[in-house]
Amino acid sequence: MASGGKGVLRRILDAYGFNLQKELGDLLGISSGTMSTWVRRNYFPGDIVVTCALDTGVSLLWLATGQGEMWGEATPAAPVAGACTLPKYRLLAGQLKEAGQWSADSSLIPDGVVQPAYVDGGRVSWLVDLAVTHIANGRWLVDIDGNLDVYDIARLPGNQVRVSGGNVDFQCSPDALKALGMVWLTLTPQA
Repeated sequence: MASGGKGVLRRILDAYGFNLQKELGDLLGISSGTMSTWVRRNYFPGDIVVTCALDTGVSLLWLATGQGEMWGEATPAAPVAGACTLPKYRLLAGQLKEAGQWSADSSLIPDGVVQPAYVDGGRVSWLVDLAVTHIANGRWLVDIDGNLDVYDIARLPGNQVRVSGGNVDFQCSPDALKALGMVWLTLTPQA
């Protein structure tokens, strides 16, 4: 039984589906030096273990100790009135990765949303309708040359669009973009 250091770090990586410590660091905002210290000092990162269990749904016992099954025994959850479950994706290094499910109050989903999904971008998350793919003004999950990210899009005359987000601001034809879904809600933590 490995309850700290290398063993627990390996189980956290497995739970998130990562191969590299850098991927975990990028997701959680942890430096590689911190993770190296966990291994060297056989440290048990309890807060990260609990976060991982909540994010992924893996067994907390397995994650913390290596005992039991990764996914534990399936216990049916009691339905909560007014709640809905959405597919959850993680946006990491320009790619979307399936990351389980996300439960939310159904009042967050407006009428007319056909294919709602929760997209976790690390420090910012979005609720996206994956069924809407015709670009209009607004915030969009977009594929640009095989790299996915969320951008603000403004339609311009002459069949052009202005794309902005982060440190990016450019103009192009809408044909240069592939819309994967329209964002209807952006979730950002308060600083």
